[in-house]
Amino acid sequence: MTVTRRILHVIPSLDRAGAEKQLVLLCRDLARDQFDLHVCALTRGGPLEAELRTAGVPVTVIGKRSKIAPVAYWRLRRHIARLRPDLVHTWMLAANVYGLAAARAVGVRRLVAGQRCVDRWKSSYQWMVERHLARHATRIVANSPGVRDYCVAHGLPAEKCVVIPGGVEPLSESETPRGTLLDELDIPHDARLIGIVGRLWPQKRVKDLIWAFELIHMLHPRAHLLIVGDGPQRSKLERYASLMQGWPLIRFLGHRNDAPRIMNHLDVLWLGSDYEGLPNVVMEAMTVGVPVVATDIPGNRDLITSGETGYLVPVGGRKERVKATHRLLEDAELADRLTRAARQRVVEHFSVSRMVERHADLYRELLAE
Repeated sequence: MTVTRRILHVIPSLDRAGAEKQLVLLCRDLARDQFDLHVCALTRGGPLEAELRTAGVPVTVIGKRSKIAPVAYWRLRRHIARLRPDLVHTWMLAANVYGLAAARAVGVRRLVAGQRCVDRWKSSYQWMVERHLARHATRIVANSPGVRDYCVAHGLPAEKCVVIPGGVEPLSESETPRGTLLDELDIPHDARLIGIVGRLWPQKRVKDLIWAFELIHMLHPRAHLLIVGDGPQRSKLERYASLMQGWPLIRFLGHRNDAPRIMNHLDVLWLGSDYEGLPNVVMEAMTVGVPVVATDIPGNRDLITSGETGYLVPVGGRKERVKATHRLLEDAELADRLTRAARQRVVEHFSVSRMVERHADLYRELLAE
């Protein structure tokens, strides 16, 4: 007879972002006859909350309102004490700090901390807190070797670290013909589409990409830049883009629930981040046959072998980005070869089923102790 064990996931929010998407996929597909799943959003819910509830996963929102929030800590501690989980899995810095401390305080023995990104913004004080709490974690899950190595270099115990890469579902073919999408966006049918998909945040270095587009559109006058996403830098980036000669060819599309529909029709996807974990948007582009030109950083290197499954260019390397993009736009055979290899790599190494099963194996191992 299978015994169902209770697992609580603690995450900062349920916004539509990388770690949050992975959490939803994990909770949706974990075997319910083995695991009784609960999710706690530390600060706020978000659009992914509904997906969890539809999957039958209870969600609790704590309502943390500031970085130092004693009231939120006590709410979380009381919630964990009432729920009495067999294992608590926390995701990212705020959830690691509050979740591990609260779970340990009420006697939860099996604690899994999640590290999802090469977080260059973390201060020495924040790393000190992470190192202190890591002493009490049973395991630390990193989503890529680059993230694990970065955390170990900052003092997290290597013997507790396990790498479980994220998973991505193959995006379905767009039901919207390319011509229809171009008409919606008022773009000529002979246009070449370069896309940026993600939050407009300093980490993403979208300004570098706009500057690179100023160069690429001189080589490819039919090229258009589609920027899908929103964030605190949007108005600043729009002002910057308006100074470019290629401004009429740059479209800020904002947050879109139909981003996959647009991605299906891109000729090239750009990612300009100076740090990442294992970027979902790159994996998603690889599954639908969109060639990727991304920065040469940990995380991206785990997905792309430059010249084989896409191109990697230096952070801020506008010249190198333009060269790689020009090759892809000029050589359809090259683009097809790279995208076929990229799709195969994602299918073999970054499937949702593989990600879910590796988490299930980890949970079963810890719960058997």
